[in-house]
Amino acid sequence: MFEPLPTLRPPSRPDPAWARHLPARAAVDWLARGWADLRADPGPSLAYGAALGALSYALLFALHAFGLLYLALPAVSGFLIVGPFLAIGLYEKSRRRAAGGRASLADMVALSPASGGQLAYAGLFLGLLVLFWLRAADLLYALFFGLTPFPGAEEALTNAFTTPRGWTLIATGTLVGGLFAAFAFAVSVFSIPMLVSTRRDALTAMGTSLAMTVQNLRPMLAWGAIVTLGLAVSALTGLVALVVVFPVLGHGTWHAWRAIAAGTG
Repeated sequence: MFEPLPTLRPPSRPDPAWARHLPARAAVDWLARGWADLRADPGPSLAYGAALGALSYALLFALHAFGLLYLALPAVSGFLIVGPFLAIGLYEKSRRRAAGGRASLADMVALSPASGGQLAYAGLFLGLLVLFWLRAADLLYALFFGLTPFPGAEEALTNAFTTPRGWTLIATGTLVGGLFAAFAFAVSVFSIPMLVSTRRDALTAMGTSLAMTVQNLRPMLAWGAIVTLGLAVSALTGLVALVVVFPVLGHGTWHAWRAIAAGTG
């Protein structure tokens, strides 16, 4: 008699290193924790948000002064790219609060990141991404309206919002800008908090951030949607809501990083 053949089973695949199997609603918990960090000591966070709002207005004024107001929308959307870097002071406040301490506005602005100058390299990379995106937006406008002389910033915005060609430009620009923002979000959402609190090089941190994002796609898609919605609300209020929205999102991002890095919800 022949012995029966053993049952063949496919080899089990180990979980990816950063997979935490968190539900999408974990993003709501991170938002609530960010709000709690703001409420615990609102002064420094709101001052930080107000300073960022003032910087945004200064950028828009500069675009107007140099006749580049047609780049206002791409510049605002470029905020999604550099936002994680601009929130480093908020990460520091959340880090200190988690350790039982407090952070003044001076502590948030003049922080000493664990990775030292590597944080600057990450910021430079994100800044270059913004420049590439603004150049791409400029080329897209030329692609759709390049056969006519540039009419000026005000008329360019009118063309974009009131003509079928302009609507197509907006749709195409939203798609291209979304790709830039998605990539920047994946490589920076965790790498910047990582560089603030741990010692490692910028490239390793960005690669790790990409892996953490991909391996926790459901909560990170939800968190990305919350961030996008928050910044859209800020834009619709003339950036006034940014004073509150940005600190909450910054503190919440810190808690997202800790949840994925430590394996806790």
